[in-house]
Amino acid sequence: MNDILPALFHMLVFPGGLFAVAAGLLLKGLDRRVEARLQRRVGPPLLQPVFDLIKLAGKETLIPATANRAAFLTAPLIGFTGMAVCAALIPVSGAYSGLAGMGDMLVLFYLLPLPAIALMVGGSASSSPFGALGFSREMCLMLAYEIPLLAVLLAVAMRVGAAVGGGAELSLSAVAAHQIAHGQFIADPVMWPAFIAYLLFLPGTMGVPPFDVPEAETEIIEGPLLEYSGPALGFFHLTSALKSVVVLGLGVAMFFPAPVPGGAFVNVLWFLCKCAGLMLVSLTVVKSATGRFRVDQAFTFYLRYPAPLALASLILVWQGA
Repeated sequence: MNDILPALFHMLVFPGGLFAVAAGLLLKGLDRRVEARLQRRVGPPLLQPVFDLIKLAGKETLIPATANRAAFLTAPLIGFTGMAVCAALIPVSGAYSGLAGMGDMLVLFYLLPLPAIALMVGGSASSSPFGALGFSREMCLMLAYEIPLLAVLLAVAMRVGAAVGGGAELSLSAVAAHQIAHGQFIADPVMWPAFIAYLLFLPGTMGVPPFDVPEAETEIIEGPLLEYSGPALGFFHLTSALKSVVVLGLGVAMFFPAPVPGGAFVNVLWFLCKCAGLMLVSLTVVKSATGRFRVDQAFTFYLRYPAPLALASLILVWQGA
């Protein structure tokens, strides 16, 4: 019981749950605002994602007559639940060290695809041909960007493991603690290719241009999301907000987790600032300046650039550079 209550708090309140939802919606609003400014538009207010969710909560969820009702309604909850658990595993240096015995990077690797799987399940359950097209595109893209992600995680784990005399350190909390004590990987030349690979991984997993092929509004009209409305669609938006905190927070924990003086509250703000900076560099600027890849171009891109970069860091770590 003593272990269960703190774990529930971290999953439901901080750093998962309420905190992750609020942080994710704030980051989404900032992303849209900065993107508009880069494109010389006024843009929506910072809290527009919150307003969108409130509007969706008051609307009816319409279910196509030929849809698989159970799968259609369950799919949004699958991704949301997975990301809520992932958010509790991300350490916030100076404020939260992670769930003891559960902050395994391989656990995150297995849970991170859940939003994409939920999108595929929902799209196929809707019986829409656009949903089926989105399903195939999402699966193809997921297979491509998961390869560099795994190589990045292994490179980070082996770099820490080699320093402490082990094979690989898969605890994300231990990875962050090692960098705080011995220097951040963002300043380690051996880890630079892995960091660049992670930056390239982020647009794909978040489904933003040029990797928004599964939804592609001008081609397949939102694809898997076409038939969704009301609270069910709102859960997909919440999942995206949660996932942005998870993947950005994972990048912070793996490459530059060092806290600043000032206590827990200051470090929570510092964590959000680092997440925002990583988002602006890897997501906002990229999608503001690019069009959309074809699905074959997106697949080839991840095999041609991020995968070799991540493998380069993995090989350098393996050779003890």
